[in-house]
Amino acid sequence: MITQAVIMLVVGIFAGLLGSILGLGGGIIITPVLTLMGIDIKYAIAASIVAVIATSSGSAIAFLKDDVLNLRVAMFLEIFTTVGALIGAMLTGKVDGTVLYFLFGALLVFQAWNMWRKLFRPAVDVAAVKSDPIAKKLQLDNSYYDKNLGKQVTYHLQNVPGGAAVMFGAGIASGLLGIGSGAFKVMAMDGVMKMPLKPSTSTSNLMMGVTAAASAVIYFFSGMIQPVIAVPIAIGIIGGSSIGARLMQYLPAKRIRQIFIPVVLLMALQLILKGLGLD
Repeated sequence: MITQAVIMLVVGIFAGLLGSILGLGGGIIITPVLTLMGIDIKYAIAASIVAVIATSSGSAIAFLKDDVLNLRVAMFLEIFTTVGALIGAMLTGKVDGTVLYFLFGALLVFQAWNMWRKLFRPAVDVAAVKSDPIAKKLQLDNSYYDKNLGKQVTYHLQNVPGGAAVMFGAGIASGLLGIGSGAFKVMAMDGVMKMPLKPSTSTSNLMMGVTAAASAVIYFFSGMIQPVIAVPIAIGIIGGSSIGARLMQYLPAKRIRQIFIPVVLLMALQLILKGLGLD
């Protein structure tokens, strides 16, 4: 029991570190590790929901303190994610999951390709100089201090309706397929709305906690959240995500993309394998 708790603590630290840097939930690490340890998939998924909340809590404090995340964007886009999640939950069992697994898997492959393109064509990653009319009206534009560059970076958001549409789809994916949608949140902000990667990942961290909190209530009352599993993971994640949140601000955006690409491709592979019935 002690050995298992220590393993979960270490896994939690690593998941929190990676999750806070990339703006993803720890489920991509937590769920496979727990199932390999012989823990039932239902309890593993419930623990991963707790992991997402812990990652969000541990990192959001640092991001808020340093004013990296965009609170207005988070609250605006969370509306579309929540509505999508509710619709996804209602459609469960009524839509062919195979098609959806392939669709969302393909979207993640596209996101990985888009980030790969930004690695080798820096011109596509230049911040926009003019704001989207909706972003201007809602005051979504912002700035942050980049500790790696050592300067204040001002950014203007583009294609707000497109970002909202991606967030709506992310919510449907989350509610219908039971998957984390952190990668889609980053896709909406970084890929569609042209928000710089650091505020995109930090804002994604905050939003995931809000989304996961609603799901956690259901898992809690169904008895699937096991304290002996969730507690050591949550403790490790809070520590790891706090460190990751501070480390991320000193990393160059290019390095974050290099880490992000293989992780997103792994998530895409998992979805495609589920669609093929091999996972």
